[in-house]
Amino acid sequence: MQENSPSNFSNLSHLDRQGQAQMVDVSAKPVTVRQAVASATVRMLPQTFAAIEAGNTPKGDVLGIARLAGIMAAKQTANLIPLCHPLPIQKVEVQVIPQPELPGYEIQATVKTKAETGVEMEALTAVSVAALTLYDMAKGLEKSIQIESIHLVSKTGGKSGDYTSIP
Repeated sequence: MQENSPSNFSNLSHLDRQGQAQMVDVSAKPVTVRQAVASATVRMLPQTFAAIEAGNTPKGDVLGIARLAGIMAAKQTANLIPLCHPLPIQKVEVQVIPQPELPGYEIQATVKTKAETGVEMEALTAVSVAALTLYDMAKGLEKSIQIESIHLVSKTGGKSGDYTSIP
């Protein structure tokens, strides 16, 4: 096991010289336009998918509430993830896309800001909470709904450059 000495922490942005977690100082970074897209998959039984598509669920508008929950979650990311910066989010779009072949839904979130740091965590939080909300809204129909493959699809802007996941 490697010793925890100050020199071992010098290259880790979220750790101070003593190895304690810290919020990264982004004050010297330039403000740039940044965007991130994240995705999640929610898989369910065919009869659950059919009921949601027909609007025949005990709790009402499953997809609309899940979409709204994702938007709200993106705006609360800094309150949920300890070292995330509160950001001035200019755009949050959450789509809940039917995937009959699963059966289930793909949830995709796009988050955009003009700031010193990126919005990857906001996009990932949006799809995570939207997927959890979809589960909550439909659990009366099925308890075995599965949330899968939460991942960053792409990001643009910032020092590390653009990123696109390989499908």
